[in-house]
Amino acid sequence: MSTAQGARARARIEVTAAIKDEARRQLAAEGAARLSLRAVARELGMVSSALYRYFPSRDDLLTALIIDAYDSLGESAEAAHEAATGPFERWISVCEAVRGWALDHPHEYALIYGSPVPGYTAPDATVPAAARVGLLLIGIARDAHQGPDLARPPLADELRPEAERMAADLAPDLPPAVVTALVAAWAQLYGLVGFELFGQFNRVVEDREAFFRHAVGQLARGVGLLPTSP
Repeated sequence: MSTAQGARARARIEVTAAIKDEARRQLAAEGAARLSLRAVARELGMVSSALYRYFPSRDDLLTALIIDAYDSLGESAEAAHEAATGPFERWISVCEAVRGWALDHPHEYALIYGSPVPGYTAPDATVPAAARVGLLLIGIARDAHQGPDLARPPLADELRPEAERMAADLAPDLPPAVVTALVAAWAQLYGLVGFELFGQFNRVVEDREAFFRHAVGQLARGVGLLPTSP
């Protein structure tokens, strides 16, 4: 790559980062539904036509922000996973990392797990980043299932066909009962975080850190994970 090409590439990276940073400021101030390419361009001192060379539409910019948010969340969860030992302990660490990231990035959390943005449909390009935390939780259950630290949860007969379908799609090497419990736990994890972040726990839960840790421990047990020590 020539010096000129390298300079242009660096400039494009810098401008792209500046556009995203301004868009995140707009998310915090106005919400995703009111994100405007023209407003972003105006704040950056750019003409709209120049910004369109980086993001052809509002939806393209939203998609980039969503992927960045999912990747940032995934990186936090993966770092917590690597620092812990034992399936139960890794589960707790991952869940706490999700909560910690959400509290530190409330507007980005709202973008990916809050109300849908009117007129926007997330493309398939968001799926790999969105799956990072879920894949971690599946991996924890898989590791436990291969050792002594997983007690298989019960499965109602009427749910078995759906459980078998989900297992085939998500983790064919795990028992359907475990996969069903994982999907429920995944949804409840984000429900706990969302209730705290969006104020539903106000005047209900005071020690939210302790409550969260207890609740996700119960979710782990529901999946069949057992603490390494009592």
